[in-house]
Amino acid sequence: MSREILLLVDALAREKNVNRDTVFGALEMAIASATKKRFTDDADVRVEIDRDTGNFSAFRRWHIVPDDTPEYNTAQMTSLEEALEKRADAKMDEYIEEPLEAIEFGRIGAQTAKQVILQRIRDAEREQILNDFLGRGDELVTGTVKRMERGSAIVESGRMEALLPREYMIPKENLRVGDRVRAWVKQIDRSARGPQLILSRTAPEFIMKLFELEVPEIEEGLLEIKSAARDPGVRAKIAVHTNDRRIDPIGTCVGMRGSRVQAVTQELAGERVDIVLWSADPAQFVIGALAPAEVTSIVVDEEKHSMDVVVDEENLAIAIGRSGQNVRLASELTGWTLNLMTQEESEKKQQEEGQSIKDLFMAKIDVDEEVAEILIQEGFSTLEEIAYVPITEMMEIDAFDEDTVNELRSRARNALLVQAIASEEKVEGVDQNLLKLEGMDTALAAKLAEGGVKTRDDLADLAVDELSELTGIDEERAKTLIMTARAHWFADEPAAPTPAAQKEAS
Repeated sequence: MSREILLLVDALAREKNVNRDTVFGALEMAIASATKKRFTDDADVRVEIDRDTGNFSAFRRWHIVPDDTPEYNTAQMTSLEEALEKRADAKMDEYIEEPLEAIEFGRIGAQTAKQVILQRIRDAEREQILNDFLGRGDELVTGTVKRMERGSAIVESGRMEALLPREYMIPKENLRVGDRVRAWVKQIDRSARGPQLILSRTAPEFIMKLFELEVPEIEEGLLEIKSAARDPGVRAKIAVHTNDRRIDPIGTCVGMRGSRVQAVTQELAGERVDIVLWSADPAQFVIGALAPAEVTSIVVDEEKHSMDVVVDEENLAIAIGRSGQNVRLASELTGWTLNLMTQEESEKKQQEEGQSIKDLFMAKIDVDEEVAEILIQEGFSTLEEIAYVPITEMMEIDAFDEDTVNELRSRARNALLVQAIASEEKVEGVDQNLLKLEGMDTALAAKLAEGGVKTRDDLADLAVDELSELTGIDEERAKTLIMTARAHWFADEPAAPTPAAQKEAS
């Protein structure tokens, strides 16, 4: 038997192109599986094969656990007290073992062993093929549609199979068996029984990788695609940038007579691509992203990460695009929330905001309408600005003397103090873990308390849209706060991300 084992291991290792240890491990599992059939209960059996002689030994083992362990299983577990009776040096969380007699496989045992061995070797082959692919650093897969399953395509590329789900195919694209297809690796799922590579032809990353193939300057590091946004199969926008003044980023991506951009368009089933010049100035970047519409003016709101974009009546429809496509893609490309409006709408909004600020000043620092209007004209919009802006800046206002400036600053500080005291009263009874949460402040905690959210878990249970509606904060901040509140739920879990998560993050 021992010689047969060694010959079997060597033959399988050569035939399947896997290392001998993998085959030995599969064989040990197979013998253990066959040995377990001797027991009526769910025994834990370990088999060890000598790598040099082929001789094997079998053991039944028990895990040493506390008596109060949930779902205590006597077939596989034992207490420390019982373990010490069998082995004097036994310790908690170790295993104690008893040797078992060697078994004769018989027909059923041999069949079970064969199934286990072949499955382990298939798994090892899949892992080797996947590791070879990852080792090449490829993010694009080019292959042939091998078969269709419920609308999704199984793509064969060399010895590897990948899944292109229906939802990640370009709409109206009708793939058939035998078609050549190219896609971006969206995710790696090592736990999947079927294809482990999940592909996408709709992701913005796909169009970025296609341009990398067509534009050598990108691979050489002379040109960079900063971001991309897509309405798959219809229209896309990409933002390009270069630090080399000799290079025209847009012209380089378009290519001679449009050859480069046309190659990408053909791969994307006719998807029209707008190439935008990236800018470190968010407003300038947005102006480029909204092309061909001409922008009249932009008001940036850093706190809400949004912009009010003013266009004239003639350009409004162009800026919005069909079904809002142009402004939606521009927003995704730039990462800013864009509010399109006409000059008239902009003026109306400014008047409403100005009136709101005026009412605030008149109510909180007890000034008349004239003084409030002067403050607004000089650029003041919050009590904090009046209270803490350098006094020299306020002294430059011609309409105010030193006594007036000092009085206004004093009133603003008193108003802020009253607000702070009111907020402190509102957060009484709020859990300290919530108040100490990163990104939390007293004003926000007070709004949460009004809505019945008084603990970290209360906040963690909220959805992003619920938190935004309750407090008025933007979705990005709401998402960050909720994830921070949930962090303690996973504190005791292993920190290492899965390969699929690593791929998704990249």
